Amino acid sequence: MSPRLPPGLAQFPLALWAPQSIPTTTACHYMPARTFGIKSVTTPKPSRFNVGPDLPILKSTPAAALERKANTLPLRSGAVAIKKGMTGIYDAQTGTRIPCTVLQLDRVEVVSHKTREKHGYYAVQVGAGWKHPSNMTKSLLGHFSAQGLSPKRHVYEFRVKDESGLPPVGQMISADWFQEGQYVDARSNTKGKGFTGVMKRHGFGGQDRSHGVSLTHRSLGSAGPGQGGGSRVYPGKKMAGNMGNEQNTVQNLKILKVDAENGIVVVTGAVSGPKGCMVRIQDAIKKPWPEVPAAAATEKSA
Repeated sequence: MSPRLPPGLAQFPLALWAPQSIPTTTACHYMPARTFGIKSVTTPKPSRFNVGPDLPILKSTPAAALERKANTLPLRSGAVAIKKGMTGIYDAQTGTRIPCTVLQLDRVEVVSHKTREKHGYYAVQVGAGWKHPSNMTKSLLGHFSAQGLSPKRHVYEFRVKDESGLPPVGQMISADWFQEGQYVDARSNTKGKGFTGVMKRHGFGGQDRSHGVSLTHRSLGSAGPGQGGGSRVYPGKKMAGNMGNEQNTVQNLKILKVDAENGIVVVTGAVSGPKGCMVRIQDAIKKPWPEVPAAAATEKSA
């Protein structure tokens, strides 16, 4: 609410309250009227780290955010696979045993697209498996029936760089979508450990087994400082609690074998999660993009 004048002062003419410049006679000139405003006490100085002819201008628009992230977005969609377990493959040349994880694709199809004009970004919605229609909501059934697809048990999204990475709706993504020797990123949920203590959850060393310590050998100990720290427990303090069941991404896994007939992809190392969990694999962002032949890409999109 704007301020109001007292009733007694409000009777005076408005011209008396108008701002006026009072000339002050000096030797040769008049002092100009005072201008009000906020003036910076410490003028910002340009830094050699954020100013340069080759550096882009920082912007806060959604379009600029997509441009900054364009170099780190994969060029094509990924796939949804089921973790079947771990095994080992022997290298014939070196004779070493390479631990690896077996992933299997189950009826993976492209469900729909996300476009920049409608949703603000480009993404591919991929579904895997099958689910009985009686166990799904009508909204999801309408979503699948509009695309002419059977209901999917698992549906995930994969961000892509631009519209060239949007395969046609209904296209099957089989194991030969990936190549032997390329690198992928595997994203899945870790094993749920339940409620655990600080020694298992955060690796605490525990307390002494002697010198007066009783019944608290695996406990936390002091949770916060005294008077100097405000006599409180700081936010984010490592304590006992639920462990696991969090999304984890394992980067730069090399593909050793691809079996398109059985839908099996074998990657090096371990993938987070128990047997039977869903794993999302996509081209690694920290490795060169795989070279996909133009003829094969045209055949798949047809």
